Amino acid sequence: MAIKEDSMGFRKWLVPAAALLLATPAFGGDVRVEIANLRSGDGMVRVAICPRETFTQPSCPYVGAAPASRGAVVIEDVPDGVYAVQAFHDENGNGDLDRRRFRPAEGLGFSRDARMWMGPPRFSDAAIRVTGDGMLTLTMRYYQ
Repeated sequence: MAIKEDSMGFRKWLVPAAALLLATPAFGGDVRVEIANLRSGDGMVRVAICPRETFTQPSCPYVGAAPASRGAVVIEDVPDGVYAVQAFHDENGNGDLDRRRFRPAEGLGFSRDARMWMGPPRFSDAAIRVTGDGMLTLTMRYYQ
């Protein structure tokens, strides 16, 4: 009888524990984004890794920044999935993408070297698959 009670107690513990493990999201990988073609080491480089829903929006969930002099930003714990990566060279360090006459005054770059034309690129033009740790290079482009 004692063995039966122990095994029942184990089963009562096992089912909720298994459910908890299945409900816990997996940790993602670290993505290193190297920036090519920076025109200076001034300011910061700001990078966002975005799912379709938040591409080019300020609510992008995976963001990071580093001094431009480093030339790279690491964003941690990005879950596997399809994303577009966007970056800008915040040369004056004010946290904003500055514009002059509707054109960016600071550099911009997108994954897959997607180019701007009358606005930001389409998500599909910049989309990449992230699986675990990885590295990619973005080319910074300046429009003024």
